[in-house]
Amino acid sequence: MPPHGENEVTNEPQPSYVKLAMRNMVKKRGTSLKHFALTTIGLLSLLVGLAYITR
Repeated sequence: MPPHGENEVTNEPQPSYVKLAMRNMVKKRGTSLKHFALTTIGLLSLLVGLAYITR
C-alpha cells in the first residue's frame, strides 16, 4: 500500500502539456516571438547555405 498522499485521485484533470505550453506562450509573448524568429532565420540560413554548398 502506498504512503498517504501518493497516487490520490483528484476531481481536477491534469492539464495537458499542450495547454500548458500555449498558456506559457501567451504569457511570454515577446520571448516566444523572438525564439520563433531566430529559429526561422536559422533554418532558412541553413537551407540556403546547404543549397549554396551543394550546387
